[in-house]
Amino acid sequence: MKIWHQSFTVLEELPAYQQAIEKHIKKVVRPGTQVEVHGLKPGTYPTNYPGTDIAYSSLYTMHALQWFTQAIKSQDQSFDAFAMCTLPNPFIREIRTLVDIPVVGYGEASFHTACMLGQRFGVLIFIDRMVPLYKEQVGIYGLESRCTGIEPVGFTFHDVLKAWNDPGELIERFEKSAMKLVEQGADVIIPGEMPMNILLATHGINRVKDVPILDGMAVTLKMAEIFVDLKQSIGLSQSRHGWMNAKPPRERVDQVMEFYGLNR
Repeated sequence: MKIWHQSFTVLEELPAYQQAIEKHIKKVVRPGTQVEVHGLKPGTYPTNYPGTDIAYSSLYTMHALQWFTQAIKSQDQSFDAFAMCTLPNPFIREIRTLVDIPVVGYGEASFHTACMLGQRFGVLIFIDRMVPLYKEQVGIYGLESRCTGIEPVGFTFHDVLKAWNDPGELIERFEKSAMKLVEQGADVIIPGEMPMNILLATHGINRVKDVPILDGMAVTLKMAEIFVDLKQSIGLSQSRHGWMNAKPPRERVDQVMEFYGLNR
């Protein structure tokens, strides 16, 4: 099985982070599953931090267009699944109409899995300006009553990079923020930023008292494995019914991508 991992970061600019991702992936997936790690195009952002741009809805949307090309490329290169390893799952619904391989999103998979682990979940993030986006997505999934809150964690992407080898203080700050959500009624905590997720998983942080910390990277990749299994064993795959799910002709997709320069 081959899974295409897709990040919203430019991984070439974050070699230590990429190494941590690859190390964690090897721990998570089963023997025989190959995961190839990908980021966005070098030069996408002015710094090594996506949040400089994706904190703005317009720039987020423009950068997210790269995910269309990456998903199509993953299928063309005979990958079995496309794993969108970022909380906002950009254009996941539309991407599913372009490819026939399973497409799994970090946010969608984590929210639904959290509902199977507890009654209500809370999410901690870096960029507070993006809270409305995540609340909107929770609503689209029909999970408003299952979400306690989506709150800033109290530190940043750059704080995580600086503390990678000595994260004690950040972990304490994470646990303090997590407990606030627990006091509001959360039974499960989702570390909504992938660098935060990888940092916690790398250092074995999977619980705050009796509340599970959901490892979204692990959930996304295991879910991808499951959907590949289901497709191969019983033919279960994406619906093609109605406007939301219909798959356009590939020839026309290529023409449109060329017209807008997305295929370069």
